[in-house]
Amino acid sequence: MSQHEWHAETLGVRAGSEHTPFGENSEAMFLTSSFVFENAAQAAARFGGQEPGNIYSRFTNPTVSMFQNKLAALEGAEFCVATSSGMSAILACVMGVCSAGDHVVASRSIFGTSVQLFSNILKRWGLETTFVQLSDPEAWTAAVKPNTKLFFLETPSNPLTEICDIAVVAEIAHQAGALLAVDNCFCTPALQKPLALGADIVVHSATKYIDGQGRCLGGAVLGRKDVLEPVYGFLRTAGPTMSAFNAWVFLKGLETLHLRMEAHARNALALAQWLEQQPRVERVYYPGLPSHPQYALAQKQQKSGGAIVSFDVKGGQPAAWHLIDATRMLSITANLGDAKSTITHPATTTHSRVSAEARAAAGIGDGLVRIAVGLEHIDDIKADLAWLGHQD
Repeated sequence: MSQHEWHAETLGVRAGSEHTPFGENSEAMFLTSSFVFENAAQAAARFGGQEPGNIYSRFTNPTVSMFQNKLAALEGAEFCVATSSGMSAILACVMGVCSAGDHVVASRSIFGTSVQLFSNILKRWGLETTFVQLSDPEAWTAAVKPNTKLFFLETPSNPLTEICDIAVVAEIAHQAGALLAVDNCFCTPALQKPLALGADIVVHSATKYIDGQGRCLGGAVLGRKDVLEPVYGFLRTAGPTMSAFNAWVFLKGLETLHLRMEAHARNALALAQWLEQQPRVERVYYPGLPSHPQYALAQKQQKSGGAIVSFDVKGGQPAAWHLIDATRMLSITANLGDAKSTITHPATTTHSRVSAEARAAAGIGDGLVRIAVGLEHIDDIKADLAWLGHQD
């Protein structure tokens, strides 16, 4: 039975693994900056690309390669470039496929730091970005210019879990001669396969569910090898490199990814259903609920609703902050993807550097709270949010 016939759960455990002559069962961690060559000719052949092999851990390391190969197998990708963080993955993607003078069409419903990257940092280097409504195909079409090179989106979006029809937007991008990059951080390949739906590039913050326990920073860019060769070239030269230690942690995370995502999603759906019944909750945003505007699309495109639940608290920011401060178990942090449930107020944390106008356009109100639902017992999570059940 070949690797191509394995189920996804098996790929997470077995794919990409390589073993040294010592015969270890768990993948080895290669904590070395450089590699020794047999002779000068081999060194020249490695540096010149005539012979495959490790050269320098900024761009070749066996542990990092194993992580790249395992994640590529799970995403159904030909090639993977691992990076030092999720944001460096987005940067490497853009710097690899775009040039000064190019145009990017991006969803306005993306992570706040991603908005800053496109609208501030990359703008200073001559890259123009137009932000559009994620779920509106006509908006994507209307934003296209002759110099459009890249479409970029998250689905589900952060923090409102809006869903984009990947296949439809991929077709629009390809008709414009552009590439589509999808941030698959919220779903991971356990729940969604953007490449199979027509995307050209998948971006990950491995810091989140790929790790699964909030330990390490890392990112990845995946797709066809010919598309990502410039991304790898950027990594080799600029050096936003994933460490071997972090790659080893992520390798262990991938082994349990499918089990964890199933458990996260099961808890998240139960919490979302409960939140809809609470008197102090105005609206719940979760793709697994029939009340979600793109529920049917989520059912078609994803294996489940995922692990992120957002909701509007009646009373705006004061009420949202009161709820957060009243919790005793949930972790008050903007990170997500942890076994521990986390709670945050997006308007003053993850999206605080986004203008008030941009937040309003993205639907991020002052009463919005985001919970990344963890692996605790669902009754304990509900109990920690009991204030929502109190009548005013």
